[in-house]
Amino acid sequence: MEQFLIENPWFIWLILVWIIPWKGIALWRAARLNHKRWFIVILIINTLAVLEILYIFIFSKTKEKQRN
Repeated sequence: MEQFLIENPWFIWLILVWIIPWKGIALWRAARLNHKRWFIVILIINTLAVLEILYIFIFSKTKEKQRN
């Protein structure tokens, strides 16, 4: 894997382009909904945007419904 990354640096950029927007949206939504624990977890743990996507589409929706 290391050799692949050395030979294909564009792959790292592709991963970053995928992760950064998802992480930004998830952090923004967690802050807006005052989910301090989620904010910390999303900020620290890197799951290639899987955790962020789950938070955006599943976990933050339940709190929004409860607020209305």
